[in-house]
Amino acid sequence: MSGPDKPKVLDEEWSDERVKSHLPREQKEEGSEYTALLKAYRAMRAEDFGRFVGFFVEAGGDLNATNEAGETFLDHVSQHHKGADYARALEQAGAKRSAATEH
Repeated sequence: MSGPDKPKVLDEEWSDERVKSHLPREQKEEGSEYTALLKAYRAMRAEDFGRFVGFFVEAGGDLNATNEAGETFLDHVSQHHKGADYARALEQAGAKRSAATEH
């Protein structure tokens, strides 16, 4: 968080512990896996997100969890102009597009 007494830091290196702090809690609620991916995507650089995806899968996370509209997170990130590196990390880890968006 930045403010008058704390300057904004860009391209900060994230430790494994900080990356892992975005993993869903042990008690997974409906939508928590998709939400965890979304929050990590919004907070991390592509390199850190790629590491997060590895930790997410290792912890038993579902890369193909869907949102209310039935879209996977890969569907979501693939719509963004700057999402290519994030989408590549998801695909390399086995994420799939929803049947509705496959071409």
